Amino acid sequence: MAGSLFDQLKKSGLVDDKKARKAKQEQHQQNKKNRANKAKKGQVVVSEAAQLATKAAEEKAERDRQLNKQRQQEQAKKAVQAEVRQIIESNQLKDFDGEVVYNFADGKNVKSLNVNSKTHKGLSSEKIRIARFNGAYALVDSEAAEKIEQRDKNILIPIASADDSISQEDQDYYAQFEIPDDLVW
Repeated sequence: MAGSLFDQLKKSGLVDDKKARKAKQEQHQQNKKNRANKAKKGQVVVSEAAQLATKAAEEKAERDRQLNKQRQQEQAKKAVQAEVRQIIESNQLKDFDGEVVYNFADGKNVKSLNVNSKTHKGLSSEKIRIARFNGAYALVDSEAAEKIEQRDKNILIPIASADDSISQEDQDYYAQFEIPDDLVW
């Protein structure tokens, strides 16, 4: 009993060739209309496995984007650190050792540097700044300090600001009395 249903019906004599072709053509047109209607309605037949695969691919793409963004941020941070290191190395002041002690605050700790009088005046007038460098401190001029500050403010030791607890009138009054920087008790 091999063959299609139409072949079997033809052999039995219930259907002739014209009716068989006409029925086949109608069935083909009906299938074509059904596919067209599904496409118009947006009904795409997608298996559950394909949906899971699509979802997994989207999640992987999102994770890859996040990792890529994190890597780019780390590379940018390393590039800034390299720029700061290069600025400090090229603008670091040499031969500033001397007998004058310059005290400064690094966070909550008070540190001191032995500098010469010229360097001490530069530090007092903010023409020279102190930067953290390789676990120690380096002295750089104000131009280099501006470049460093644009890239990373935490490298430079903050400048001691004026005391705001005293009114402006009192500050003006006390400004007329000069206090020497080399006062030793």
